[in-house]
Amino acid sequence: MLSREDNERITRVGPGTPMGELMRRYWVPAATTAELEADGAPIRVKLLGEKLVAFRDSEGRVGLLEEFCAHRCASLFLGRNEESGLRCVYHGWKYDVEGRLIDQPTEPVGKDFKDKIQLTAYPTVESGGLVWAFMGPAEKMPPAPDFCWAVVPESHRFTEKSWEECNWLQALEGGVDSFHVATLHRTMGNLEANAGVTGIWTKPHAVEDEVERTDYGHIYASSRPMPDGRKWVRVYHFVMPFHVQFALELGHGETEEENYMPQASGNAWVPMDDENTMFYTWTARFGDQPITEEDRAWRARIGGRGPGEQTADYRKVRNQDVDWMIDREKQKTETFSGVDGIATQDHAVQESMGPIVDRTGEHLGTTDRAVVVMRNVLLDAVATVEEGGDPPGADSSYYDVFPTERIIAGDADWRTELGPLYYRQAAE
Repeated sequence: MLSREDNERITRVGPGTPMGELMRRYWVPAATTAELEADGAPIRVKLLGEKLVAFRDSEGRVGLLEEFCAHRCASLFLGRNEESGLRCVYHGWKYDVEGRLIDQPTEPVGKDFKDKIQLTAYPTVESGGLVWAFMGPAEKMPPAPDFCWAVVPESHRFTEKSWEECNWLQALEGGVDSFHVATLHRTMGNLEANAGVTGIWTKPHAVEDEVERTDYGHIYASSRPMPDGRKWVRVYHFVMPFHVQFALELGHGETEEENYMPQASGNAWVPMDDENTMFYTWTARFGDQPITEEDRAWRARIGGRGPGEQTADYRKVRNQDVDWMIDREKQKTETFSGVDGIATQDHAVQESMGPIVDRTGEHLGTTDRAVVVMRNVLLDAVATVEEGGDPPGADSSYYDVFPTERIIAGDADWRTELGPLYYRQAAE
């Protein structure tokens, strides 16, 4: 349970808020690279409570500017992206990717004052199919993001996003809670049929997470007992401020010999504002086998992002206005939740809590250990920034981490057995 005061401290993200100031010490995803075409249409971006507009100029550079023109405050989303700048359609003022006014056609020659105009513009880098922005003090800019999944070839990874209509923290908490899988994502009637390797993870068990704080957030191991006395251990990484990485290495074949594939996935829950989150999800393969178009389509479909399942602004068709299209008959016979799509199931329960959940009414259990440690990491990081220090993960400490999973002896220590595997060099 969190106090009301602490709940406010780590959920609010606008400029000047404690968590907002912490968030601005990291590179944060602002868009996918595919959304921005050179001289193409600009897009709206809502990020940490700020209304922005993004565009790619004629040279391929990305600009991320405050949305409204400095002249009469018209939205630059309507602007013309042309000849290395974004021109407001109201009176023609034109800005470059750094927010500088480079043309002021409404003023007489020699009497313009464009050199005095500067829109807020945030630095950007591109990595892993995403455009990342840094919104904090220039002197505190960390190294560019370099996650394990971002450095594989484009043929071996993909990234998608969807709009989640709730506070970022309750969404992230679902990401570090590994035990809801056996309930929320369960398929009815197949627990006995999935008695082999592929079904172990989705069976309900009374087990506990083991969690350890790290320089970048925390690492935690979640295990499931095997029928032969061994255990299936999956190692996750929580990377500040809102990233979770998890393995997808096992469960790809009917036999244990066919089971393994060097693959991982993960999510980032990026606050648009206090009550809305842009959910980014990625999958990457680290061996020779690329991700096929069939694989991509399947991942999109089970994630609730298939054709016709999202609007142009990434809002789910199965949203809270229509009760996530829950099907009560399917709930009895096919899926435990009655909601289609794994990500949609997650979003449904998280959005059902309300825009910002009141954590003073919680009653936490042993399986919430990773959530509790994560909250403490966040609260400590907020305090560190308030005191003038540098928070965890705003550096290169996470560069080598890699999620992994293996089946090991029931009495084995996952740190000893898997320690050499949960760093990137093991995957390369």
